[in-house]
Amino acid sequence: MPNLTQLRIAAREIFEEALRGVDAEEAVRRAVQLEGSRLNFCGAATVEIGKSRNIYSIAIGKAAPAMASALDAIIGNRIAAGVLAGNTSGYRPAAGGERISLPSRWQMFRGGHPEPNEQSLAAAKACFELLERANAERALVIFLISGGGSAMLEWPIDEGITLADLRTANKTLVNCGASITEINAVRRAFSAVKGGHLAERAQNCDQITLIVSDVPPGEERNVASGPTLAPPGNAPDAGNVIERYSLRSQLPEAILRAIEAESTTSEDEPTSLRKHFVLLDNESALEAAAEAARRRGFITEIVNDVSDQPIEEGCAQLLSRLEVLHAKVSTQDTACLISGGEFACPLQGDGLGGRNLETALRLAHARNLMSPGPENFAALCAGTDGLDGNSPAAGAIVDNTTIDRAQAIGLDAADFIACSDAYSFFIALGDVIATGATGTNVRDIRILLTTWL
Repeated sequence: MPNLTQLRIAAREIFEEALRGVDAEEAVRRAVQLEGSRLNFCGAATVEIGKSRNIYSIAIGKAAPAMASALDAIIGNRIAAGVLAGNTSGYRPAAGGERISLPSRWQMFRGGHPEPNEQSLAAAKACFELLERANAERALVIFLISGGGSAMLEWPIDEGITLADLRTANKTLVNCGASITEINAVRRAFSAVKGGHLAERAQNCDQITLIVSDVPPGEERNVASGPTLAPPGNAPDAGNVIERYSLRSQLPEAILRAIEAESTTSEDEPTSLRKHFVLLDNESALEAAAEAARRRGFITEIVNDVSDQPIEEGCAQLLSRLEVLHAKVSTQDTACLISGGEFACPLQGDGLGGRNLETALRLAHARNLMSPGPENFAALCAGTDGLDGNSPAAGAIVDNTTIDRAQAIGLDAADFIACSDAYSFFIALGDVIATGATGTNVRDIRILLTTWL
């Protein structure tokens, strides 16, 4: 039966195995097969490339370097040109992993995140030029799409919208507490690349989109705000989202005008091939974590229904479900509860942190207020991309001693929650989970462990 130190070690190891299970480079290698003069995608789509058909690629998002590296390794100089819009140079996920480099046929842009920057705009212009060339050649275009791409590649739908406007709008949306589906409904309304508009520039081309998803199941059209996929028919109305979260006074006038003038006119249905495939998602990470926990002897449960709730509600549900699971196991067993998704976490102050750091802090705080039980408890909450909110951390680890240790050095958890400064709290305790950018992005993972004393 593991003690508290062993629980904490197990939580870290389970998280590390979950990350290895969502390696974006390996996912592309599995998905794309060169078979003579044909490319096979996920065993479900085959494209004839012959000896001379040009192939172009656009990679967008936090997993862009890893995905592009894998594709280039598979088809090499058959790629006539590529554009990559990411936010790092890219490193393979193992600790101390080597830097990912790409041949000169790839134009590389370091787009902004969570707000776009000049490189985000430059990347969009490069994509427009590449797609114009590909369209004239009726080439094959392979899009590699992952989370974070909404900011890393952008172009306004109206020339009156400035980069400053785009940055203000993105910051407002990310911090308002809206779901990713609602945020993207507004983003699409003022963008010339989102909601399928990027792909519309190559109507003559066969197009394959490979996705590493950071959105809920079945909502892959929202990854990077869907640059190659039209929004779902049940997408929220941008105006309704603005009213629901009282954003009108916070959004720039040029953005509001573009949203009010939004056109729903769609392009003609293309006659060329259009296929998209989700290679990895949050479920991939949860299953990898659950398998790692079971191998270590934990009675393990994945709770898929605790995913995108408001953060306070989600934390309460996790602790409640952990108590139920713990009650089911014998005094000789250990329990592991796993959940994923992205809790809604509105910004309340000007501190450093994000939803994972705050989730960990809220779990420790709430667990401390419960009646002491005959068990040890540990929880690790972290983003699979390695970055949480405006902090440099992926998340944090807590246990049933966290609050006592904090109080011993004069830290009040409630104060840090109130000003959205969970990162500072955990730095002081030495309980930050720091991975650096992981090269993948499939939402968050929360690992709760408990065992009898």
